[in-house]
Amino acid sequence: MSAVVGIMDFNKDGLMTDTAAPALSPEAKLAKFRERRDQAVVQQNGNLALTNTQWVDAEQTIWGVPGTWAPHEDGLTVTATAEDNIVVDGVLVEGSAVVRSKSSENPSAIVFGETVTGFVIKAPEGNHALRVWDTNSPAIQEFGTIDAYSYNPDWVITAAFTPNPEGTTLGFEHLKDNGQEREQPIPGNISFTRDGVDYSLAAFKSGRALQLVFADATSGVDTYSVGRFLFVAPNPDGSIVLDFNLAILPPCGFSYNFNCPMPPKQNRFSVAIEAGEKNVLKKDGSLLHD
Repeated sequence: MSAVVGIMDFNKDGLMTDTAAPALSPEAKLAKFRERRDQAVVQQNGNLALTNTQWVDAEQTIWGVPGTWAPHEDGLTVTATAEDNIVVDGVLVEGSAVVRSKSSENPSAIVFGETVTGFVIKAPEGNHALRVWDTNSPAIQEFGTIDAYSYNPDWVITAAFTPNPEGTTLGFEHLKDNGQEREQPIPGNISFTRDGVDYSLAAFKSGRALQLVFADATSGVDTYSVGRFLFVAPNPDGSIVLDFNLAILPPCGFSYNFNCPMPPKQNRFSVAIEAGEKNVLKKDGSLLHD
C-alpha cells in the first residue's frame, strides 16, 4: 500500500491547509484550487451573486427588492406588507422589522425569494447598507471561468516577516471612497530581494491570515486593472511564503457592488507577476467586466 502524506487544501481565506490525501504535484494542487474558486464565486454569497449594495442614510426604497428601508442604530428598519414576501430571521414581515447588521452579535438574515437573499453591513463611519444576493444573477448566468496563468514556480518566494510595533497602521484607499483612506492594522513587514531589487510589502490582517493587496506590470494589461489579492501567513521561524500562483481577483472584479481596497505604493511592482488569476470570463470567452 502506498504511503499517504499531507497535501494542501484551501480554506475560505484562500490559504493552504494540510489534509491527508495522496501527494499531488504543485500543478495539480493549483488546478484543484482553481476549480474550487470557480465553484465558490457562484454560491449564495459568492462574488458573482452580489447584485446591489445600497447605503441607507434616510428612508428609501432599494433597487431590486421590495419594502421601504430606513436607518436604525443596530442596522436598518424595513417596512413591508405580507404581499412583499420579505422574511427576516424566519418571520414574514407585516409592518416593520429591525434588520441587525453583520457586525452585531446576532446578525439578521433576509430572504426575498427562492434565489434572492440579503444582509446588512456597517461602514467604519457607522452608517449601514443592504446587500442583495441572487444565485440566479445575470453575472452567474453568463459566467464561464476565472482566467489564470499556468503554474509558475518562479513566483513562489520565501520572504522575511518582521513584526511591527503594536498599533502600526497604514492607510488603504478603496475604489469608491474618492481618495479617502481607511487605516488598517499592519502586523508586520514582508521583505525580500529579487533580481537585485529590495521589496518591503504591507499586508493587513484578514481573519487568521494576512491580506496582501498588490498591483504589477500586468495590471490593466493581462490582469484586472485594480490589482489582486494574496492571502498569506507567517511561519514560526519568521519566514513567510508568497505563492503568487494563488493570487486571486478582488471581489470588485466580479461585481461593481463591492468596494475593494487598492494597493498602497509599496505593493506596486514594476515587474510583471505572471502568476495567479487574470480576469473573469463569460461562457464565450469574453471579459465579464471591461
